[in-house]
Amino acid sequence: MSGKLYLVPTPVGNLDDMSPRAISVLKQSELILAEDTRTSAVLMRHFGINTPMSSHHKFNEHTAIAGVIEKLKGGAVISLVSDAGTPGISDPGFLLSRACRENGIELETLPGATAFVPALVNSGLPCDRFCFEGFLPLKKGRATRLNELAKETRTFIIYESPLRLVKTLEQLAEVCGGERPASVSREISKLHNTTHNGSLQELIEYFQVNQPRGEIVIVVSGVPEQKEEKIHKNKYKDIIQS
Repeated sequence: MSGKLYLVPTPVGNLDDMSPRAISVLKQSELILAEDTRTSAVLMRHFGINTPMSSHHKFNEHTAIAGVIEKLKGGAVISLVSDAGTPGISDPGFLLSRACRENGIELETLPGATAFVPALVNSGLPCDRFCFEGFLPLKKGRATRLNELAKETRTFIIYESPLRLVKTLEQLAEVCGGERPASVSREISKLHNTTHNGSLQELIEYFQVNQPRGEIVIVVSGVPEQKEEKIHKNKYKDIIQS
């Protein structure tokens, strides 16, 4: 009889964001796969979780998946956690999740913390429709992706490191225009979390003077829809109403 894999979100900042159910699932699991066992060990000690852990990160997940699948086929209950947030969202998790589906193994992802949702809502930009990009390519394909995003009509979200923030904002301003509304959130859910709103150019000028720290989430307004598209939509609306 096959076991079950749980994908368990962990706090992106404040440890009080850990859900009681997440704690219960981790305690009842036979094994916890952790992106970094040293980082996760701090969390486990805090909540009195003594379940054995094993490393599962982007450098070993391709070779580790087969062994994990065999354990699950043997009936094991295993949980996967990343350093912070929901596994699979710019963190290891997708490959193992796909392997479980391909092998008919039960999989459940618990609801919980992820950095981009609070950053999106805090931005004050439209969030009824949005595009999550995660980390942009560092070199190959970066220019192509930026040019594609410049045409995106939905609000879009990017993860970035503090060391690359200003450069990325400058590149966004180059393709989108410096006047494009945007937001930068850092240290989500932590003691010194901040959100700065303004145009891309205003954010560039601010962070050139104020060196950012911590994990960064950039939220950028989509390009306004073309007038022709709005006219077409209005005509379509009139047809429906008639």
